Amino acid sequence: MVLGVGNSRLAIGVFVAGSLQYAMRLRHEQRADWPGKIADAFERIRGRENAAVAGASVNPPLVEPLEQAVHQASRQGVEWVGNQLGLPIKVLTEKPEETGVDRILNVAAAHEQMQKACVVVDAGTAITVDCCNDQGDFLGGAIAPGVAMQLEAMHEKTAKLPRVSFDVPTAVFGQNTQQAMLQGVYHGVRGMVKELVENYATELGQWPEIIATGGDAQKLFEGWELIHAIVPDLALFGIALAYAEHHIRHKT
Repeated sequence: MVLGVGNSRLAIGVFVAGSLQYAMRLRHEQRADWPGKIADAFERIRGRENAAVAGASVNPPLVEPLEQAVHQASRQGVEWVGNQLGLPIKVLTEKPEETGVDRILNVAAAHEQMQKACVVVDAGTAITVDCCNDQGDFLGGAIAPGVAMQLEAMHEKTAKLPRVSFDVPTAVFGQNTQQAMLQGVYHGVRGMVKELVENYATELGQWPEIIATGGDAQKLFEGWELIHAIVPDLALFGIALAYAEHHIRHKT
């Protein structure tokens, strides 16, 4: 079983023989549901040889309560990527220890499937646009506010702009304030992605495939010819990859 602790949600995945059999997400406001949902997921592998729990977190305050919930539900400990488990790819940023483990695992999972230079766009609380080379080395990328954060900032920092929930704009011209805000955010994100990937391609000497993930990926990128695939559970595959490669290397 794998656990991905993001800024807004806990993702739970169950892998059997390398195949993702089950996945779900809980907002952090639903922490009271953690033990029950984790127990439900772990039941799918309970009794199997080498049943284990691996995790990755970008939200340190939630690590300890999640470990308690896992132990309560399964009597298992959690093997954390970056702690008990090594990273599955080289990280060539200036300070690898400060690079978000979720970003690294997304790129590792994408490269494991593509086997060549690729870009991962993770459209969640923040939007990250990260790149690896043909060898799978994590080169770095960009971080920007997510769509909800952008919309909320416009509401909070102005006198008249309303609070708007994100959706795909419905016309070419925003003919009311809400639609104008959605136009700015929607096309701003897509324009940023296109510009960044063009820069990455120039540096790489080739056009990298783009994989999208994250809660807003479907609305932002569905049907866009630049996107090779939208993979909602990419980070879960990255955690599973880190777990498998670590234990293969150490023959455990």
